[in-house]
Amino acid sequence: MTLSLPRTGRFTVFAMALVYTGLTFGAATAPVAAEAKTGPYYTATLAAPADESRAVAGGVAWACKGETCVANKGTSRPMRICRGLAREFGEVKSFVAKGKELEADKLAKCNGN
Repeated sequence: MTLSLPRTGRFTVFAMALVYTGLTFGAATAPVAAEAKTGPYYTATLAAPADESRAVAGGVAWACKGETCVANKGTSRPMRICRGLAREFGEVKSFVAKGKELEADKLAKCNGN
């Protein structure tokens, strides 16, 4: 018993393998609509430079450089996140969540005033 296919069978298997390879390679290399991320979700400006470059405050991980701190989205409301940041680093001069700046009265509450 030999394990060979007739000539037309081999051609069919080869053609199917070629088509399958082309389809999977095309699917793997096709451009995918990426989620538009233009930067961090939260951006805060502190009154004084941060002592640490990385810290967890308000339930999110912050990366700070000088007076500017940035973080990805957390699960709490922006006001709560701002209060946690103020407790950890001191007075917050400005706080932006998803491109929207916190109003002056809410910023004062964030700082405990």
